[in-house]
Amino acid sequence: MPKTLLHLDSSPMGEVSVSRHLTAEFVKNWKDANRDGTVVVRDTTISAIPPVDAAWVGAVYTPEAALTAAQRETLALSDTLIAELIAADEYVIGVPMHNFGISSTLKLWIDQIARVNKTFSYATGSPVGLLTGKRATILIASGGSYDAGTVMASYNHVEPYLRTVLGFLGVTDVTVLAAGGAAALNRGADRQTFLEPHVAAVRAQFQPA
Repeated sequence: MPKTLLHLDSSPMGEVSVSRHLTAEFVKNWKDANRDGTVVVRDTTISAIPPVDAAWVGAVYTPEAALTAAQRETLALSDTLIAELIAADEYVIGVPMHNFGISSTLKLWIDQIARVNKTFSYATGSPVGLLTGKRATILIASGGSYDAGTVMASYNHVEPYLRTVLGFLGVTDVTVLAAGGAAALNRGADRQTFLEPHVAAVRAQFQPA
């Protein structure tokens, strides 16, 4: 059966974005490996995702049959984003590190898709993720180096946060590749030389074990 990949970008830097370059490389290799597959693209920087407010929360906790037309409209984007997650077999998420965390637009996306009885449930009394059987690859770009063992490792709130959120939603098969030290590009470092090992790491995900 043909597979579906959800390609999610969240960098505001356009063509110069390192994370976007790596997600594009991932998608290229994924398409080569899944000739009949479908790629769904979601860019959080142009999707006009609103922040969660009281009306949204009220609609989420209103029984489906009792939702008003206004409440259904309030949840329409959330429904669409969640449908994309459910329909996809795999996710690739491009993530720039902003102030040691994720970008603001990616957080808005998470707030829309982390939804009770849609992507997680407390029906058993304990949280159960409903997005099971999915695989996610997270491609992080950061100005500094925050890898385990480095001086700044404790400042990396991107990877642990995203692993926690995805795991809570049932996505436990998660691969993280980090392109740290991208600030060197602003100081004149050669872009191709910088990207080469990170592109190779992406391609390696598609090579036989």
